[in-house]
Amino acid sequence: MSKTFFVMISTDPDIDPMKSLVALACATQATSDGHEVNVFFAANAVKLLQADYLKSLDSRISQPTGFCKDMFDNLIQRARIYCSTLSQAVNGVTPDNAHDVLVGGYELQWSGPPGVVTLSSSADVTLSF
Repeated sequence: MSKTFFVMISTDPDIDPMKSLVALACATQATSDGHEVNVFFAANAVKLLQADYLKSLDSRISQPTGFCKDMFDNLIQRARIYCSTLSQAVNGVTPDNAHDVLVGGYELQWSGPPGVVTLSSSADVTLSF
């Protein structure tokens, strides 16, 4: 039976890169298992949406080059991706410059606390990292 998952990722990948990888892996696994998945990146976890940052994460978690990007690519094929507009702004990213900074290939939903509350309250399963 398929469920709706809400995965909240707010861990700073500079502080705990392995936890960030676990978050991406769990969200990706839920999509692979056929569940509907909404992933919300907030706080400094929005760095995981940056192409250059995601590429650099591989060496920090002792994985081969392209490992994190491949996982992210699998995730965005099947999940809906949301981010905190304010968290992105604090990291220098806005809807106007996002195409120059962020990983492409998906439709990013910009939101904030109202999106978090709506998505989490309508989910069958909530995971927070």
